[in-house]
Amino acid sequence: MKTLKLVLGACIGISGMLASSMAVSADNYPSKPIKIIVGYPAGGANDLVARAIGQEMSKDLGQQVVVENVSGAAGTIGAASAARAAADGYTLFMAAGAHTLAPSVRKSLPYDIVTDFAPISVAAIGSYVLVVNPEIKASSVKELIDLAKSSPEAMTFASSGTGAPPHLAGVLFQERTGTKLHHVPFRGDADANTNVLAGHVDMIFGSMGPTVPHIRAGKLRALAVAGDTRSAALPDVPTLQEAGVPDYNVSTWWGLLAPAGTPPAIVEELAQSVEKAAAQPHIKEQFINMGVEASSNTPAEFAVFIKDEVAKFKKITEAAGIEPQ
Repeated sequence: MKTLKLVLGACIGISGMLASSMAVSADNYPSKPIKIIVGYPAGGANDLVARAIGQEMSKDLGQQVVVENVSGAAGTIGAASAARAAADGYTLFMAAGAHTLAPSVRKSLPYDIVTDFAPISVAAIGSYVLVVNPEIKASSVKELIDLAKSSPEAMTFASSGTGAPPHLAGVLFQERTGTKLHHVPFRGDADANTNVLAGHVDMIFGSMGPTVPHIRAGKLRALAVAGDTRSAALPDVPTLQEAGVPDYNVSTWWGLLAPAGTPPAIVEELAQSVEKAAAQPHIKEQFINMGVEASSNTPAEFAVFIKDEVAKFKKITEAAGIEPQ
């Protein structure tokens, strides 16, 4: 009995020390630089949002916030890396709509976007814009559809990776318009845009952030916005529904996640920091110029949002007849 009491006492003592350690860790957080993993190359929408929000969070938290690009497999390699990181608040992940679409288009993933992460806050919301290389003889969605129908599968469209939302946007476009296009996947927005700019690929449903500057410079021609409302960055560009494509709406978002098991106090502190960053007037203006909208919500709200997004994309892909690969 005495031995049992000693063992129990030791266990209680260890448990108390662990709880105390976690409390101290949360109280002293952050005490070193924080890393945000981005699942795409530098220059894409995820990267731009992460760097802008991270810079503001650095000012607020008093520690450097750095971005690490871990690209490949439509953002899933970076997500898997972040999911395996220590749950201490020092490795975060800038997730996007692509990561809630992935379960519907991939047979197996090395992580679960719902259970392997602790949602912190959404950071920005936005849409995609259908653009073509200026050499393509189409100045409207109707002209593009007519051109595509005249030569089935001859026209090409780029995306930031198979299974990413821009890929889904292209699949839905074909389904809604009766066209057949050839899909050319790349490692991220920046690579995809570069190939459309160079004329190697005809078109792309591009993320607003990296695409809008090229539209304004006349290097890409915008035909329509993929969301259900026009973009403040491109007010003269119609939505695809306005351009005659029925029942079409593909939008996206970006937000911070931490590995599952991160102390709630740390998650809450990070959420408050994102909220402060997204409320900054210069961040709001910067994001509008990128074609996205700065936003934030609570960890609980973000958790519900992510689950709803997974369910939404499952419904869309099933309706479009997209089989997981």
